[in-house]
Amino acid sequence: MSDVRLGLRENLGQFSLLVVVNAFVGAMVGMERTILPPIAEQEFHLAARTAVLSFIVVFGVTKALTNYLAGRLSDRFGRKHVLVGGWLVAAPVPFLLMWAPSWAWVLFANALLGVSQGLTWSTTVIMKIDLAGPKKRGLAMGLNEFAGYFAVAISALATGFIAARYGLRPEPFYLGVGFVAVGLGLSAFVVRETKHHVAAESKLHGALPPGGMPTQREIFWRTTLFDKNLSSVSQAGLVNNLNDGMAWGLFPLFFSAAHMNLRQIGTLAAIYPATWGISQLVTGALSDRIGRKWLIAAGMWVQAVGIVFVVLASGFAGFAIGAALLGVGTAMVYPTLLAAIGDVAHPSWRASSVGVYRLWRDLGYAIGALLAGVTADAFGLPSAMWLVAGLTFGSGLIVAVRMRETLQRPLPAKATVEPTCIEATALRQRLDAVVIDVRSPEEFAAGHVEGAINLQVDAIAQGVGEIPKDAFVVTACGKGGGRSDSAAEQLRAMGFTSVRPLCGGTQAWLQLNSQGA
Repeated sequence: MSDVRLGLRENLGQFSLLVVVNAFVGAMVGMERTILPPIAEQEFHLAARTAVLSFIVVFGVTKALTNYLAGRLSDRFGRKHVLVGGWLVAAPVPFLLMWAPSWAWVLFANALLGVSQGLTWSTTVIMKIDLAGPKKRGLAMGLNEFAGYFAVAISALATGFIAARYGLRPEPFYLGVGFVAVGLGLSAFVVRETKHHVAAESKLHGALPPGGMPTQREIFWRTTLFDKNLSSVSQAGLVNNLNDGMAWGLFPLFFSAAHMNLRQIGTLAAIYPATWGISQLVTGALSDRIGRKWLIAAGMWVQAVGIVFVVLASGFAGFAIGAALLGVGTAMVYPTLLAAIGDVAHPSWRASSVGVYRLWRDLGYAIGALLAGVTADAFGLPSAMWLVAGLTFGSGLIVAVRMRETLQRPLPAKATVEPTCIEATALRQRLDAVVIDVRSPEEFAAGHVEGAINLQVDAIAQGVGEIPKDAFVVTACGKGGGRSDSAAEQLRAMGFTSVRPLCGGTQAWLQLNSQGA
């Protein structure tokens, strides 16, 4: 693991490959965006909105449950195996959609698509977080979601144009066969496992909080309800996909009722995810600079405004503006929610927490489709869209009131002279510190600072390759001075920007612990 490095630049090849893979993952969903609601109405003669939207309910439930399992499976068996398995599940989907003799076959295809999306998209998210490390996490998620949802847009646009020229089936779904072939090939033969990066980050992150590794039950309830930050993220993700489920199922029907043709509906169906995808190139990186909380809250409010704009519009231009606003608002939220999960969850249980978040987020598809379908059948399409806009605005209020900022900013530079060593009491407050114990293995075994790395003074240069040059590093020997001072000087000469010996050495740390301080 000595060659493992964290960071986008350090892992550019694999990170870029995963961006490409996720584009094909998104394209699989995009091929349904324009044409499945018209297929339901024209070929299977489904009149009730709830019945038409049933494919989204099936997709949302299976994807949500698989998201939860994907996190646990990734922690247990490795990321790559889960990614390849997801593509194998997707292989029959385009063929089922081409030749489905009844709506039940379409629902079965969407169940498989939901499982596939849960395995593949969740895993590419987790792998990118692994590679990026703690820095530029928002940018990493922005690039991931850009690839996926821009591909959704291109695929929706392409299938709309193909359907307008050749018909609803089977020609538009030929694209899906190509998506599966390329995605599976890249995942099986080129993508590499990233669990080693988790181990490296866990080492730098420090020890687990008191209580050690949480159980899966504890992770579930922390992410769902008890942790104010994680649970605020989960509810925002659920409501975000609730309105996406509504837009996926009702927007094509709403546009058709406004006398838009299939080519125009395909264009409108592409504007929303295209704006969403492209904007994430900016919003993901922006969250690394200004923070997560207010970008999420504001994004939910912009989404609500976009839905209202669509309801009130009466022509193509108005629909396009509303869809673009919905896309911008979603872009403000989507990568930022994932980055916030990465900020809060410890690397050792982060994948499981991402799985819980994505469980609730993608249940939003099913809840949104059911809620929108029932409301549309009872009160009409505009009423359903007004209801979803109100829920989206309320979700932003919850984030504004309940969530705290999760982005950890570096401490500002001080004008005063920094101390030459760090006291044991101060070290206990620095959870980000990387402690290097420079004594012999025998001395180290007799007692050391919790979470410390044992590197003797003469092995410093060979053993610190995994540690970022801007990390806060503390060197420790027995009583302070001597070996720890020498090691600190070596590290500064190697380019480490923040190095302090431990005042009083390991003896001071052990004495502090023995006093129960």
